[in-house]
Amino acid sequence: MAGRRMKIGLVAVLVVAAATLWAGVAAQSSLDCTNVLISMSPCLNYISGNSSTPSSNCCSQLTSVVRSQPQCLCQVLNGGASSLGITINQTQAMALPGACNVQTPSVSLCNRE
Repeated sequence: MAGRRMKIGLVAVLVVAAATLWAGVAAQSSLDCTNVLISMSPCLNYISGNSSTPSSNCCSQLTSVVRSQPQCLCQVLNGGASSLGITINQTQAMALPGACNVQTPSVSLCNRE
């Protein structure tokens, strides 16, 4: 039960982070990226370093996001969640595509203002 509360809390903080950082993502509304980040909640255990392997749900969601709105992934990589108290393991976040066997656009395309 405590794990579920923590997960809900993390999702809520990600929603706030997405809404705050929407200006850094070209041609993308905050609501769209907020919904994308919420859909990525199955990946929280992996990208926060609490799990050594991503779940199949996480990999499915990553595949979907890469196909539809890959620019929203930049918000996670740009540290928005960590500025609000969520610790994202950057090594794990960068390893997620490989762990899921998903080809992603180059991270250099993210706006790092």
